[in-house]
Amino acid sequence: MKTLLKKMIKACQPKYEVVFTHYHVIPGQPVNKNESKHAFGRGESREAKEFYGKVVSSDFTRSLAPVEVHLRKIYLRGKTVEKAQFGPVEDLKKFKMVYNK
Repeated sequence: MKTLLKKMIKACQPKYEVVFTHYHVIPGQPVNKNESKHAFGRGESREAKEFYGKVVSSDFTRSLAPVEVHLRKIYLRGKTVEKAQFGPVEDLKKFKMVYNK
């Protein structure tokens, strides 16, 4: 009975994903936007937050600026829980972009 209840509760919990967006700038060309996602299952909020923390605190992430990292909670619609930006991301969003996934 307990396992059935745990399965029902887990089915109602949201999924999580960490979205890493790297902007590649070449003067005179459109800005390249590379986006990668790391998905987590239902109810894995602790694992997703730990992974997000590792990505944000990494020296490699900070050296890749401009970079944007989102922790998203997906239940019915995607909702950004936490967001970190390194470099002039807001200024780059005004330019013409080429999307690469």
